[in-house]
Parts: sequence; C-alpha cells; structure tokens
Amino acid sequence: MDILTWITFSPLLFIPILLLLPENRKNAIRWTAAAGTAVPLALAAYLYGAFDRTLAGINEPGSFQFVVRNPWIESFSIEYYMGIDGLSVTMVLLTALLSFLCIFASFGIDRGLRGYFSMFLLLEVGMMGVFCALDFFLFYLFWEIMLLPMYFLIGVWGGPRKVYAAIKFFLYTLFGSVLMLLCILALYFKGGHTFDMVRLMNGAVESGSIGLFGTALGFGKAIFIGLFIGFAIKVPIFPFHTWLPDAHVEAPTPISVILAGVLLKMGTYGMLRISYPILPEATRWFAPALAALALVNIVYGALCAMAQKDLKKLIAYSSISHMGFVLLGMSSGTVQGMNGAVLQMFNHGTITAMLFLLVGVIYDRAHHREIEGFGGLAGRTPVYATFSALAFFAAIGLPGLSGFISEALVLIGGFRTFPAFTILSASGIVLGAAYMLWTYQRIFLGPLNEKYSALPEIDGREIFTLAPLAALAVLLGFYPHPILGMMHSSMSHLVRAVWG
Repeated sequence: MDILTWITFSPLLFIPILLLLPENRKNAIRWTAAAGTAVPLALAAYLYGAFDRTLAGINEPGSFQFVVRNPWIESFSIEYYMGIDGLSVTMVLLTALLSFLCIFASFGIDRGLRGYFSMFLLLEVGMMGVFCALDFFLFYLFWEIMLLPMYFLIGVWGGPRKVYAAIKFFLYTLFGSVLMLLCILALYFKGGHTFDMVRLMNGAVESGSIGLFGTALGFGKAIFIGLFIGFAIKVPIFPFHTWLPDAHVEAPTPISVILAGVLLKMGTYGMLRISYPILPEATRWFAPALAALALVNIVYGALCAMAQKDLKKLIAYSSISHMGFVLLGMSSGTVQGMNGAVLQMFNHGTITAMLFLLVGVIYDRAHHREIEGFGGLAGRTPVYATFSALAFFAAIGLPGLSGFISEALVLIGGFRTFPAFTILSASGIVLGAAYMLWTYQRIFLGPLNEKYSALPEIDGREIFTLAPLAALAVLLGFYPHPILGMMHSSMSHLVRAVWG
C-alpha cells in the first residue's frame, strides 16, 4: 500500500481497538489514540526527508509526488487519485504534528474517552485526505468527513454553550459545502465530465456565460464566487467569520488547536489548490477584491481582539486578523507574497496552537479565562510565563521568531501589487502588538493576585505539547528554509500559471 494511503487512513485502524477497550481503562485508551496519530507523524517525517523540492506540482501531473491513482467509480470518471506537491506537503506535516500533540493535550479529558478519541482519529483522516486528494469527488468526500466528528467534538465535549456553537459551526460549514458541491458539478460538466483536478487546471473552463439570474456573468467568475464563499467560511473571511469565536470558546482546548491550526488553513488551501489554477482569469479579476477583504480581516480582527475580555476569544479574533495576511499574500500575485502566505499558514498553525494550549493550561487550573482576573503570574509560574512570552512575541511577528518572516514576505509581495492596501494592513501588526502586550501585562506582570498564590506550575505533559511548537517558532524565525524550500518551486510555478 502506498504512503499517502497509509498516512491518511492509518488512524482508522485504531478506532476498532479503542471501541473494544473497556471505558475504565483510560490510560490504555489514551495511549492507543496516541499510537493512532504517531503513525501519520512518522510517515510525515519520512515524506519530509524523501520529498523532491525541485518538482513543482500544481498543474503538472508528472511532477506530483507519491502519487497513487486507481479507478473507483468508472461510470462517472471518479478515481482514487492522491498526490502531494510543495503546497500540500507543508499542510500534511502541520496536520500530523498538531494531531499528535493534541492527543497528549487531550489526556485531561475524563469522560467518554472512547468516543472522543475515535472522533478525533476520524477527524485526522478527513484533514489528511483533503490535503492529499487530487480528485474533486475525493476532495469533497474528505471535506465532508471532517464535518461530523468536529460537530460531535464541540457539541459533546465542549463548554456550557456547546450545542449552540456546534450547530452554528455545522450550518455555516454545510452551507459552504453545498455551494462548493454545485461548483464542482459545474466544473465536472464544463471540463469534459472529469473530476481530475489537475486536468481541470489545464482545461478551458473560463469561456462562456453562465446566465445566472438573468445576468451574463462569466462562467469562471461565477464559479470563483461560489468556491470563494465555500472556502471563505472556513478561513474565515469577513463577513463569514461569526461561527469562529463561538466554536473556539466552547470547544475543548485540543479541538480549538485543530480548528485554528489546521481547519482554518483548508479554506486558503482550497483557493490555492482549486480556484487559482483552475480559474486563473477570474483569479486575476478578483485579486483587488481579495486584497481589500484581506485588509478588512486584518484590521477588523485586530480591533475585535483588542476589545475582548475572554483570553480564548481574543486569540480567536487574532486568528481572523492573521489569516488576513495569508489572503493579502495570496492576492498579490508575486512569488514573495505566495511564499509568505503559505509560510504564514504553517507558522500561524504552530503559533496559534501554542497560544490555545497555553489558554488550556491556565483554564485547567483557574477554571476561567477572564484576562482581568489574573495578575502577576510570572513570579508564581515562571516556566508558563516564559512559554507564553515566546508565543505572544511570535504572534506579533517579533524579528527572530517565525511569524516575522512570513508576515515580512507577505508585506514585500503585497506592496509590489497593492501598496495602499499593504500600508494600511501593516497597521494590523501595530494593533496586534498592542493587544498582545497589554494582555501579557495584565496576566503575568504587576502584583500577584493572592487568589492564585498557590497556582501550580506547568507540568511535564504540558511542556511536552508546547516544546516542539516553541522550538519551531525559534528555528523558523532564524532559518525558514526547512519549510520555505519545500514550497518555493510550487509557489513560483503557481504564480507563472496564474499571472504569467
């Protein structure tokens, strides 16, 4: 069996074992789930070493790597078609790493363990499949597979308003999925009855009018809008973002990490994998609008974050702001901007994961997340304060940490194409620094709140989940080549394919 099939489906093999274990054997259940995510992580490490960084992928079927292609439903030209290039391999690495760490962050959950970890492993199957699929039908199938476990993980194991948050997440995502399905079907019929995404990238699907609601809307532009709404809900892009703060606040900590670290990236990944190379003319036409929306996301997300009293909600809104930088880089049509956007997807995944894990640490001890309720914790929990300082500084893009490199590339690329939008977007960095430093000051500095004079320090398991992410934030801040080198060839080729 090929490596991409193993990396995608191997977590499924551990679900029957989990379900057969007695519910009272909690440690056995936890370690079985950890083994279920360790296999994809080990395979992802092998992919990293064996990946040929000179091959572009994107719209060249011959330069995708680790390809497996078999007929599946031949009467509709549906294939089991998997492969990765520089764009997808970075997301596969991120998914494998965060899934593995989140299992250990889930060790504190003590009810319904078999169900929780089974849902988690099923979620990882869906996430991996999205990043490996090259057949549209298969891509959509994996996209939908993620929806159900995420709904239950929030709705069953979440906070006081978990049902409301889960239903809101489900309805938003389902609406986007239905729109995406309609667009996929339109591309299927327009592109010669094929779900082969690489073939559609090289087909003539731009011509003609769709005649939607009596308008002469170009086919490519109409499909671009439909796909954009589907992907924008996932990112999320203003005004499709309202599900995100509720989902983050109510979700258990490890699920918040997966939401911010991986699921938000699927929206921008979908645009780069599907919308851009299949609809290049529409992409160029909508690029200024995308840059304008990026500016709104950056500033609006930062201002909302500044107004929050709940630490988890603050980080949720900061994610909206930081994903705006990804959108700005994508809209620039430059190699620097594209590289910065995908690097920001990876770096934001690791930094935000660290931030949400740190929120989980303090919530487990204090049982609340009100920023004003703390104070002076640096003296009581110096190790926790050090990890927090590193995460906060990485989030504001301090030079020497990973967030700086990706945002700098985005601004360089964005300035070449949209100088006014880029200058205004840079205000998001200042606002980000303001609310992050103000938050750190209120929680960790000043006199210690006597209520927390006996607050326990961060423990070994929690350090185990944070240390790899902290190491990446420092390593990629000084030397981004390990990730940047993997994607550069693909991003350069994508820019040539879309902008010429």
